[in-house]
Amino acid sequence: MRSLKDWSGLAAKGFAMGSADLVPGVSGGTIAFITGIYDELISTIAGLGIDTLKDLFKGGLKLVWTKYNLSFLAVLGLGLISAVIALSGSIHWLQIEYPTELRAFFFGLVLASAPILSREVKPNTIRKYLMILLGVLIAVTITSLPPAVQSNSPLFLTISGAIAICAMLLPGISGSFILLILGAYTPVITALSNFDILRIGAFAVGALIGLLTFSRVLSRILKNHHSTTIALLTGFLLGSLHVIW
Repeated sequence: MRSLKDWSGLAAKGFAMGSADLVPGVSGGTIAFITGIYDELISTIAGLGIDTLKDLFKGGLKLVWTKYNLSFLAVLGLGLISAVIALSGSIHWLQIEYPTELRAFFFGLVLASAPILSREVKPNTIRKYLMILLGVLIAVTITSLPPAVQSNSPLFLTISGAIAICAMLLPGISGSFILLILGAYTPVITALSNFDILRIGAFAVGALIGLLTFSRVLSRILKNHHSTTIALLTGFLLGSLHVIW
């Protein structure tokens, strides 16, 4: 059972995740990974699906809320959404006025956390370091792709949301940066700033589809190949440093 202090800390972690996702080059998944809630986040999201709806009709909301750990998602999501609403304008301003200082903060955060996370992968084998190197190469390749032409079409934002949310779940691969590559970053930030319900809704639908699909794959991989996956994710973290810098 979590105490009130634990729930407050979880909301703060959600707020930090939302703040990070607003900055191109920084992933909310990185914050989840650093703060120790990554495994629970992925497994909880992956547990949602058709069975959740069946249990809702059979046993009611109380059963579903407890069985599927929805308190965890609700508190974390509240913190994340609060950050997006409260900081989308401020983060955009900081990116224009103090881009170096903002990126330096996240650079230090990622750089300091990567060695700590890599120590969780035991034993120290050649395979571990090869997976870290592979993660670095994948992250560098993805984040080196050129930006696409911008579009604010609702259908385009739906597709972009589905792709970007997959990146947001991975430490080191920024969902915001993927939006930049796709050409959807400015339209999404503009929609959030202007409370454009149509485009926000289109993006959210895509994100939900991508979230439920990709989380299942990632949860299964983490369950069956935990150490190898953590090593790869550590590589993603290190590979993202060149973008932040």
